Amino acid sequence: MNMKFNSPLKIHRRAWMQQLQKLTLLAFGTYFVPSIALAKKEEADEAIQKITDGAKIQEGRVTLTIPPLVENGNLVVLKVSVDSPMTANDYVKVIHVIAEGNPLPNVFTVYLTPRSGTANITTRVRLADSQRVWAIAQMNNGSFWQGSAETLVTLSACTEMV
Repeated sequence: MNMKFNSPLKIHRRAWMQQLQKLTLLAFGTYFVPSIALAKKEEADEAIQKITDGAKIQEGRVTLTIPPLVENGNLVVLKVSVDSPMTANDYVKVIHVIAEGNPLPNVFTVYLTPRSGTANITTRVRLADSQRVWAIAQMNNGSFWQGSAETLVTLSACTEMV
């Protein structure tokens, strides 16, 4: 008796592989969709809008220094300096740092007075990904000034909590 045995395993394996290929394409497709990537930029813009309450932000006076290439996003040295005499009549009230690629775009806020002497801040921050970072300074007269820098992060630090 010569019987051919058709293994259902081959059919199931083949169907499983086809489903796996579809899921892989779907996963890569959703990862690279531009609208998802732009969501972080929109959150950063929203944070900046809340800070300035819609006021015009001028370029200049603020220098943000950050390494252009960061090996590890867990410890990134960031320097902000604002050109201000820091006198009772002309001083920096607040410096905000916004990072578009972090789960929470508001990285930190520093409050200053004329007694601070200078408007220079050096600190370490965590960056989730390669991104643009902004430093926004609010002066005592209510004007806003900004500076920005881009950095390439090879090993991400922050992860979004689900």
